[in-house]
Amino acid sequence: MIRSAGLAVSPGLLWPLLGAILSLMPAPATADDAPSPATLLAAPVAPVPPLLDRQQVDAAIGRLDDVVESAMAKTGMPGVAVAVVYRDEILYAKGFGLREVGRPELVDTDTVFLLASVSKPITATILARLVGDRLFEWDDPVRGYDPAFALSDPYVTENATFADLLSHRSGLNTGAGDLLEDLGFDRETILSRLDQQPLDPFRSTYHYSNYGYTAGAVAAAKAAGEPFEDLAERLLFAPLGMGRSSFRHADYLGHANRARIHVRIGDPADRRWEARHDRMPDAQAPAGGASGSVLDLARFLRLQLGDGTFEGEPLVDAGALATTHLPHIANRLPDDATERAGFYGLGWNVGYDDLGRVTLGHSGAFALGTSTAILLLPGEELGIAAITNGEPIGVPEAIGATFMDIAQHGEQTVDWLSFIGGFFAHAMAAEQGGPDYAEPPADAAPPRAAGIYAGTYDNSYYGPLMVEADNGMLSMKLGPADAPKRFSLTPYDGDVFTFEPIGENAAPLSAARFQASGDGGVTGVTLEFYDRTGLGTFTRN
Repeated sequence: MIRSAGLAVSPGLLWPLLGAILSLMPAPATADDAPSPATLLAAPVAPVPPLLDRQQVDAAIGRLDDVVESAMAKTGMPGVAVAVVYRDEILYAKGFGLREVGRPELVDTDTVFLLASVSKPITATILARLVGDRLFEWDDPVRGYDPAFALSDPYVTENATFADLLSHRSGLNTGAGDLLEDLGFDRETILSRLDQQPLDPFRSTYHYSNYGYTAGAVAAAKAAGEPFEDLAERLLFAPLGMGRSSFRHADYLGHANRARIHVRIGDPADRRWEARHDRMPDAQAPAGGASGSVLDLARFLRLQLGDGTFEGEPLVDAGALATTHLPHIANRLPDDATERAGFYGLGWNVGYDDLGRVTLGHSGAFALGTSTAILLLPGEELGIAAITNGEPIGVPEAIGATFMDIAQHGEQTVDWLSFIGGFFAHAMAAEQGGPDYAEPPADAAPPRAAGIYAGTYDNSYYGPLMVEADNGMLSMKLGPADAPKRFSLTPYDGDVFTFEPIGENAAPLSAARFQASGDGGVTGVTLEFYDRTGLGTFTRN
């Protein structure tokens, strides 16, 4: 039984990366590592006692301006805000750069950013408060609180617990439900269709799932009898004084002092950025829809490092909160048996550094233009938050890792920006992989008459697909009935057409492959981009 760990001592993607960063830091070299026989201890020291002092932390803080400004200069990142908490004090909080490229307004410590998946530890803390209030236990099946919850395996449906969903071990594949969100479907619709997603083995596979996570939060909110967004305000944001934080995108848009999100344009070496998009994450709000300022995040870090206590008052049950900080599943298994594994708790990446100290952290990222990271050494009562208004290229993670590196060693020992940036570049390139449809083959066959393809094609997961012909040109509509998205279809080779995917998870050109019938008609179409888990075939009505 997991329970709240009160009496018993018991990231998609890229986000497990942050849990690995501190574990890769070398230990400080000392001349006194081995005690003499006269000073042998009766037993190993556990947990590891604090190894840093205020002087070391202050020295690292004294370098932070240079660290941030160097990262911004190398990448062109438009805006950054950073805060450091140590022994329940906010020792540093500062904004850098612009809220929006091309405008004069500067980032400050009250500027509101989209936090993306840094929402997950915030949500886990809200649920920990409910566990402490005995509304449910971490190992209670969520279906007992949300009868609408269902996955494709009846056993998993009946037995998946809050801990299972918040540790990404339900068996749902990475990104399950995300493509429905990109098409504009709402939260209720997306959650109601998760039972069509295939599952990997329950509790033995880790897959980063925004909508599995969201399902856990929705069940908790139903147990509490109020919408999750209201619950967050009442149980966490208001008591902590996180007055600029919200899980509603409308609240983010309502702040005059907010950071627009940016993507890189042209050659990355040119360091040019543009505020092209908005990212409306309300459907997955518990997993990725929070917004807030760096000062709000600093208050949140104080609560984490204070074991659920804030300003001397207990806010979250210490045992329930501690359970979120414990490993629940391995999320990074190394190829080399001499290297450490990484773990995921409940909304946290959990790791261990060379000195045996626990590290906690989480990254957040929207490819459409935001990247964030928080990093904690709980045994040192030390934490840092770094948030940016640019697409994920490793900047906030590098700022956090460099700060911790300097605090531990007195100087930077690794080029963290290049190291972490390389991970991001590799992962992003892998996500963009697949067939290249930029140019049709030299011997491409012509398509048939446009009208042959026109019609309605059914799919229980994505909903109906309408293919329309207009003056010999084809397009298709897909998405909610009241606001479907339209895609142009460009001839590629015979019955294969190309289209351009949209949204947060968009990739380069993908293919629509129509299936011919024996009588010269068309029986269906498979959209490759939407077929990642075998759900992308539409049958002609």
